[in-house]
Amino acid sequence: MSSPIPVTILSGFLGAGKTTLLRHLLKAEHGLKIAVIENEFSDAGIDTQLLGDEPVQVMTLSNGCVCCTIHTDLTKALYLLLERLDSGEIAFDRLVIECTGLADPAPVAQTFFIDEELRERYILDGIITLVDAAHADVHLTQTIAQAQIGFADRLLVSKRDLVDEPTFTALSERLTRINRRAPIRVVDHGQIDLAELLDVRGFNLNADLGGGVSLRPVSKAPSIDRISSLVLRTDKPLDIDKLSEFMNELLEEHGKQLLRYKGVLNILGEPRRMVFQGVLKLYGFDWDTEWAEGEARESVIVFIADELPEEKIREGFARVAAD
Repeated sequence: MSSPIPVTILSGFLGAGKTTLLRHLLKAEHGLKIAVIENEFSDAGIDTQLLGDEPVQVMTLSNGCVCCTIHTDLTKALYLLLERLDSGEIAFDRLVIECTGLADPAPVAQTFFIDEELRERYILDGIITLVDAAHADVHLTQTIAQAQIGFADRLLVSKRDLVDEPTFTALSERLTRINRRAPIRVVDHGQIDLAELLDVRGFNLNADLGGGVSLRPVSKAPSIDRISSLVLRTDKPLDIDKLSEFMNELLEEHGKQLLRYKGVLNILGEPRRMVFQGVLKLYGFDWDTEWAEGEARESVIVFIADELPEEKIREGFARVAAD
């Protein structure tokens, strides 16, 4: 069985430049065989003559990329691509899914966890969200735009040339308050190094909390957004049973508010790091490498969530430390 196909989810509001970025991705001579699933609601079709009556249109472009336009649910399109891949009709080794401007990336991401067959054939690599620097203030009044930022493993800021330095700095600080994990990059008219988009490994179970092991510092200004990041740290070893109880209770009561979360933990009596991460109520955990001799064993968890009761979580986490 060949290794699973990495999937990148492209999110962001209308006009942020998703289609421009996709065009660049589909036309560049990068030597990669990328399939793109484009939703029929996107602001400007990559190739408008593709839009016919068929529920799924598939076309191979001159550089070997595959463009797929769907008028049906995502799962059907994913299976159809696999059928054509297995039959030799098309060839691709990566997949990019463009979400519509007002779409919540969560259901798209969950597709790759819930469906067992799709989970074997595809692997979610990362969620990339485009942010329009010129209109971010307007877009971010909507919770769904904040959620798109909260879900992201990478934030790409477009139209940077249309705003001054203080505006860009203020936007960067706001994005950091919403999402402490995701590095911020500037994308210029769809041009960006592909290394920023592919092989992000945002959903890998490893000790990298995103953007390097250290989380980006955040200014002390209060958050004006419903979605924000909460980082918990302790150098006390954690009791694994209490941790399990804490997480189960948290997911039971607030699972729908937890957009993304990831932790690297020091468990009492265990020489290896424990890593875990999740999206909403779906999460996984594993043992990672051993702590190095003399290394400070600090547990760090980052939650990106919608209106989480911060004090309640801090108190609950404090009880997880082993007596």
